[in-house]
Amino acid sequence: MTRLTIDPVTRLEGHGKIEILLDEAGDVEHTYFQIPELRGFEAFCVGRPVEDMPALTNRICGVCPEAHHMAAAKAADAVYNVTPPRAGRLLRELLYNAFYVTDHATHFYVLSGPDLIMGPDAPAAERNILGVVKKVGAEVGKKVIDARHAGHRVIEIIGGRRIHPCTAVPGGMTKAISEEERAEIEQLGQYMVDFAGFSLDLFDQMVADDGSIAELVKADLYRHETYYAGLVDENDHVTFYDGRIKVVAPDGEVLGSYEPRDYRDWISEKVEPWTFLKFPYLKQVGWKGLVDGKDSGIYTVAPLGRLNAASGMATPRAQEAYEKFYAALSPDGSPVHERGATHWARLIELMQAAETVLDLARDPDITSPDVRAVPTEVPTEGVGTVEAPRGTLTHHYWTDENGIISRVNLIVGTTNNYGPIAMSVDKAARSLISKGTVVTEGLLDRIEMGFRAYDPCFGCATHTMPGQMPMIVTIRDKDGNQLQELRRD
Repeated sequence: MTRLTIDPVTRLEGHGKIEILLDEAGDVEHTYFQIPELRGFEAFCVGRPVEDMPALTNRICGVCPEAHHMAAAKAADAVYNVTPPRAGRLLRELLYNAFYVTDHATHFYVLSGPDLIMGPDAPAAERNILGVVKKVGAEVGKKVIDARHAGHRVIEIIGGRRIHPCTAVPGGMTKAISEEERAEIEQLGQYMVDFAGFSLDLFDQMVADDGSIAELVKADLYRHETYYAGLVDENDHVTFYDGRIKVVAPDGEVLGSYEPRDYRDWISEKVEPWTFLKFPYLKQVGWKGLVDGKDSGIYTVAPLGRLNAASGMATPRAQEAYEKFYAALSPDGSPVHERGATHWARLIELMQAAETVLDLARDPDITSPDVRAVPTEVPTEGVGTVEAPRGTLTHHYWTDENGIISRVNLIVGTTNNYGPIAMSVDKAARSLISKGTVVTEGLLDRIEMGFRAYDPCFGCATHTMPGQMPMIVTIRDKDGNQLQELRRD
């Protein structure tokens, strides 16, 4: 048996590797997308005061600390059974949507941009953000930098710091914003809306001018018919901060919706012995393995999952883009299954986040000093859920009567998507590699593109209950010559 290894995989948060096993004939027998890191946040949060969790868990990840900050704050609200005042809620949501702008811009231009704009066959030295800027022009690069600066400035104003915000606490926020800060945020919000419009126009132009990009968006290579899930508001529109979780089948039939606190009635997790990450699946459907179809409990979250689950977007320009998306890819309104379309869906969400920043900055209550309700009840347990850019993020805390954490469960965005990611990588490998195939760097990059569309973040996705990891020990002499290899598979 021949083993092809892509280690480390590139342009993702965290660490991962792909093992491709070929049979005697040279065809792909199996592909493993392995997560070889264990963070263990669930374990070392135990014994800490629950009010520390919003500041502690946002250290899980330097890319999306705002997601963990808000999920932790909402879980702490639930632990104390306290509801933030309207102004506190608005500030949280404003910060969170500004974060969405920075995060989606980063993934589209920096992580997926080299695949879309440079192409997988471009030299590795050019298949990066510098190559993208060289090809599309320095002015585009400046727009991306300015958009990220605008988002981080809003986060700094509301959250106290540009990275690892610290102002969301049980019951609301620690500080209000002034009228001068509100005016600055409004100005920054307008720039974000303009940038989102520019990005959507740029994508339209790229698809129209480059057939390979259009093919990638519609390609069968990464197509999977799974269930889809995401938060929706009272109008059944995509929402990022709060709502019910809606689940639809591959044919668009609504399986149901549930309050985040009821996630254990809907989601279970499968442990496999070759990775530190669990595979979530829908309890009502059941675990059938890493396979497509309505009989399989595998489901997809993140931009494509949210758009497929909802009936529309919550802001006008995002809704226009949503309608254009489905008119092009699924005129009957059924779910879009091509995973390359996730790049387009991400830009539609970028527009909604930008419009929401601008709308919230103009809300008359946003500068109210009433931003926190001090908790008074005895703490118990609570669940907090937001839509991280990478999918539905759930924090569940159990405490004693003093608010000291006794148990933690985290289901993060990428964990939800681990099944589809593994399936996409395996399908790409089987489609691209067969007997006699010359394995090039471009071919391997196409396999990596199978996971990259999901914008995975594995830094926070591992649990405290690992399976057995394959281990390889290579013994070499002082000159680097291999003497012996010991392995456990």
